[in-house]
Amino acid sequence: MARKSLVFSQRTRLAKYLKEKSQGKKPEFPTRVYNRCTLCNRRHGYMRFFGICRICFRELACEGLIPGVTKSSW
Repeated sequence: MARKSLVFSQRTRLAKYLKEKSQGKKPEFPTRVYNRCTLCNRRHGYMRFFGICRICFRELACEGLIPGVTKSSW
C-alpha cells in the first residue's frame, strides 16, 4: 500500500511540476521530482533515453522488443 501511495503522490507532483514549468513559473521544489519506470514504477536504474528502468530494459532487449538493441555476447 505504501508503494502505491508513493507512486500516486509522485505522479501528482510530476504533473504539477510540468504544469508550472510550461507556464514559465519556477517550480517550488524541483529536486523532489524524480523519474520512474513507465512499466514497473521503479525509480532507481532509470534510463532517460528509453523511459524505463534497467531491469525492464534488459527483459525487453532480450525479447527483441526494442528496435536497434541487441544482446551482445563474446
